[in-house]
Amino acid sequence: MWRSLASNVLTLLILGLFLVGGLVLWGQEEYRAEGPLDAPMCLRVERGSTMSRVSRNLADQGAVTSDKLFRIGADYSGKSGDLKAGSFLVPEGSSMEEIVDQITRGGASTCGTEVVFRIGVTRITAQVTTYDPAEGGFVVAAEFDPTEGSLPQEYSAARAESDTRYRMVVAEGTTSWQVVEGLKAMDMLDGTVAEVPAEGMLAPDSYEVVNGGERQALLDEMEAVQVLRVGAAWEARDPDIPVESPEELLILASIIEKETGVPDERGQVASVFVNRLERGMRLQTDPTVIYGITQGEGVLGRGLRQSELRRSTPWNTYVIIGLPPTPIANPGMASLEAAASPEATDYLFFVADGTGGHAFATTLDEHNSNVAKWRQIEAERAGN
Repeated sequence: MWRSLASNVLTLLILGLFLVGGLVLWGQEEYRAEGPLDAPMCLRVERGSTMSRVSRNLADQGAVTSDKLFRIGADYSGKSGDLKAGSFLVPEGSSMEEIVDQITRGGASTCGTEVVFRIGVTRITAQVTTYDPAEGGFVVAAEFDPTEGSLPQEYSAARAESDTRYRMVVAEGTTSWQVVEGLKAMDMLDGTVAEVPAEGMLAPDSYEVVNGGERQALLDEMEAVQVLRVGAAWEARDPDIPVESPEELLILASIIEKETGVPDERGQVASVFVNRLERGMRLQTDPTVIYGITQGEGVLGRGLRQSELRRSTPWNTYVIIGLPPTPIANPGMASLEAAASPEATDYLFFVADGTGGHAFATTLDEHNSNVAKWRQIEAERAGN
């Protein structure tokens, strides 16, 4: 009798172990299997949230088949305590394992709301963008000038969200004064700027902005990047270019930046100025004259007068020979490289050709012909 009872108990125990083992195997397979989500979704994890709250949210939105199994899997993998706040793009069909990995490994949010401040040559704009899973990318919810009037409701809502990301995009050819004015308009930043950085020493680029960060720290970062870029361009320069120092290279690059309308022309534009410097010719470039008037503080907003072209200033390259004393803007890396290694041409002149680019010439007669064509284009446009 006792033997029979012991045998039955042992059988039940073995059967129970098989059932538990099978259940574990099923759970593992279900945890790693393709999920039920039929379209991408943006999962927002609030600061201070828990894995339990996230799992219920996922189950309510149909992203997982079981919130309990999701929590068990997170616990079993030792990741429950690694939950990160942010907005995460969950692709369609994501397994529970993949979702847990995504919301616990850290890094920047991959969807949600982003505010982008664009500091351009003529204006400053801000965009509130939100990720639209159906579109597969960010869409603009609001666009506005942060220096004028009241701010849109979309921006106020984005500022109230703890996981909103901020970014600043600085265009090539902006002046240091314009960059500082842009930073002043970014109300998520703290601190004041003691003085406008030296012209040309802020690297145009896209920068991540931390809510509550210091304006001066962002300027310091931009300056550090530009120092590296100027150094790299100087080291890789053509040894025959007529510039004597990294500072002169930066000045030349800033002029190239302001005169280049079509990126592919940078090397040719650079060659014109290099050829003129080698021949002792005046550079005769309008952007330097404009800088002598504005000192980089805003846009002139009109054409140059003949009296201004004749007026003697340190930046008027119709009057002085050689380079002006300082850069006239912040050049990008492409203009630094063009200044360091210009194309080999015989060009000495260029003028707008009506397409956004330039017509280049080696002789004055050829240049005058190109100028006449440009004047005709201007007249035709004015008549229309």
